[in-house]
Amino acid sequence: MLKIYNTLTRKKEIFKPREGKKVNIFVCGPTVYDFSHLGHARTYIIFDILSRYLKKKGYKVFYLQNITDIDDKIIKRAKEKKVSPQKLAKDFEKEYQKDMKDLKIDSVTKYARATSYIKEIISQVKRLLKKGYAYQIKDGIYYDIKKFKNYGKLSRRTVLQAEDAVSRIDEAKEKRNKGDFCLWKKSKTGEPKWPFGSLRSLRVKAGRPGWHIEDTAITEKYFGPQYDIHGGARELMFPHHEAEIAQMEAISNKKPMVRFWVHTGILRIGGKKMAKSLGNFITIRDFLKRHSARILRLFVLKSHYRSPIDYSEKEIKQVEKQLKRIDEFIEKVKSPLAVQRARQKSKVKSTIQESKLNLISKTEKEFEKAMDNDFNTPKAIATIFNLVNKGNSLIAQNKLTSTDARNILELLRKVDKVFNFIFLGKRVAPKIPSFIKKMIREREEARKDQDWQEADKIRKKIRQLGYEIEDTKKGPKIRKID
Repeated sequence: MLKIYNTLTRKKEIFKPREGKKVNIFVCGPTVYDFSHLGHARTYIIFDILSRYLKKKGYKVFYLQNITDIDDKIIKRAKEKKVSPQKLAKDFEKEYQKDMKDLKIDSVTKYARATSYIKEIISQVKRLLKKGYAYQIKDGIYYDIKKFKNYGKLSRRTVLQAEDAVSRIDEAKEKRNKGDFCLWKKSKTGEPKWPFGSLRSLRVKAGRPGWHIEDTAITEKYFGPQYDIHGGARELMFPHHEAEIAQMEAISNKKPMVRFWVHTGILRIGGKKMAKSLGNFITIRDFLKRHSARILRLFVLKSHYRSPIDYSEKEIKQVEKQLKRIDEFIEKVKSPLAVQRARQKSKVKSTIQESKLNLISKTEKEFEKAMDNDFNTPKAIATIFNLVNKGNSLIAQNKLTSTDARNILELLRKVDKVFNFIFLGKRVAPKIPSFIKKMIREREEARKDQDWQEADKIRKKIRQLGYEIEDTKKGPKIRKID
């Protein structure tokens, strides 16, 4: 039974979609004015895995993500680079999509650009005006947070606490309340703008969307006023997600807007939050120049999604070693020689049966138990390493049959349909030095001449140099000894 921690209620709840096995998920996408960093990667990897696991459980998932392609930050950066905001946004959206492809994040059903939903945005703003939740001032149309009784219920802030918070809230002197946020902003000269349309006593005739309104306009278009899961980084809880609730619930008079609010913890570097605004971020593209997507996915999975995560190169090196352990185990399981040796052991049938029941089945059950408990990926990963440890013990005792090998690989493939790091990409064999290759050729010549003493002598020298030879029908296989 799947349980998910709901930020709104601050407790784990049994997951039950609004409509049978259909699950609608919305996750806040990027504001495309710069390259995406590892903080973004953490959030998007988590929701990729969450979506994959729901599909494994038999749910039909529609995963929607917005792209903020009009925003103050985009306009400011475009001016700095002396390009149009449209071009800047388009270029960085391409970079974002490339990052997602490189990280093997492919579970998003629909990417929705804010500027493609101006009609829906304007419709929501007009309805808020008519209902008395919005008002006009010189530079735009604003939401009056004091008109919404439950403002602050997600972040557990009172209206006064919200007023005192400083976080991406529009500063306009004419606002009724300090915490009021912009729904529709009057465009300045040279900025992108869209006509608002006819409305009695309207003063703001042309402009652009505020930050928060795009999300509710997009989700209403695809999901209606209520849906199953809203995801995003923890720092978006206030004011962004709070504003979304205020907008949509005021328009629809239906509560709750979202059944489950799911937030990822922050990614820290040097003890501080990794963020563009702090200038201490590592871009996804720079990380992938030095490391693989497999490493980043495993690094993210090792921490629970709600917990803070600390990035360091030391930790990445540790992840590399852990990934190597898994890779080496898989190669041993695949090894025809190991299987052949095991087949010759007719006396281990009862042990094999016990292995099949207690190792394979137990691992699968423990994996699902961990994931059903609010997507506890650290525990799920621990079950995989437990399988590796016990599997290696069976191999060392020559107790691995071909049936066991197939069952282990099948289980790991099932796990990887969710995690997508175990079999991801091509593994490159370690480079063998030229002098070792020369010694292998010399040994092969000795074997052809049936000079077994010389061949054995060369094998021992190669082993002393840290490499081991395995003779197969296809020729000698060489591996580096740890």
